[in-house]
Amino acid sequence: MSSNKKKHQNSTHVLVEALPYIKKFHRKKIMIKYGGHAMIDEVAMDSTARDTVLLKYVGMEPIVVHGGGPEISRSMNKMGKEPKFIKGLRVTDEETMEIVKMVLIGKINTDIVSQIGLHGGKASGISGKDSQLILASKKAPHKIRDDETGEEHVVDLGLVGEINSLNTDIINMFTENDYIPVISPIGIDNNGDTLNLNADTVAGEIAGEIAAEKLIILTDVSGVLKDPNDPNSLIKQIKIDEIDELINNGTISGGMIPKIETCVKAIEGGVSSAHIIDGRIEHSLLLEIFTTEGIGTMITE
Repeated sequence: MSSNKKKHQNSTHVLVEALPYIKKFHRKKIMIKYGGHAMIDEVAMDSTARDTVLLKYVGMEPIVVHGGGPEISRSMNKMGKEPKFIKGLRVTDEETMEIVKMVLIGKINTDIVSQIGLHGGKASGISGKDSQLILASKKAPHKIRDDETGEEHVVDLGLVGEINSLNTDIINMFTENDYIPVISPIGIDNNGDTLNLNADTVAGEIAGEIAAEKLIILTDVSGVLKDPNDPNSLIKQIKIDEIDELINNGTISGGMIPKIETCVKAIEGGVSSAHIIDGRIEHSLLLEIFTTEGIGTMITE
């Protein structure tokens, strides 16, 4: 068989394999959380934006939530303010909050909107403050345990919030008019003050509220691995009743735990499946949605 003929057959196979998924997810909302490499590498960002536009053109309704932690820390360092974290959570005072808003809304959000536009998509940037999309309240001071001494300390993270309620009318308005909403993870409290929110949590809770078909979290890992040191030990599918055991035996640990918990809450809220995939792989979004094998870990009920 000639190389050209084989190439054409491979291309045809890809298209045929994708067809059932295009039909199944037509007019379904797909929540995509941009994070990790897809947020800091220009080539990866461009690829992810292009793939998001492709989803729109084949009849799906993508919605994007983005993070921005590394960029916020870089901007703080440039301004001579040292980022402070407690157990991986950013302490957000008023000055830090101004930088958070500047980076998330003024830079990252507009960059994503621009990239989507370059590939022929219509996108609109919003934050949780727009139309009171995310009403939140400040997290109360809480106790944490020092891993070395075992002592407990009360910590206050400052202007860090938790979600109280969602008003997704603005999201539906954009999707109904063929726009891709791009959402910055900040909320507003009853006094009109801005609160910093966890982007994974925002993506998961909005996904459940809008009855998204899928929640897809882009990260810098392949998914859940049986052996963290073996990238070939990927667990392709996990049912939510298996998760407690995987946490107890250490398979799911560290920063993966809150991502998994977000996925579980989204599924319990009505999302059909949640996916943790490696955003460093080109077209990872398409490979996960349109192929039988997928490339990451899928969590289902």
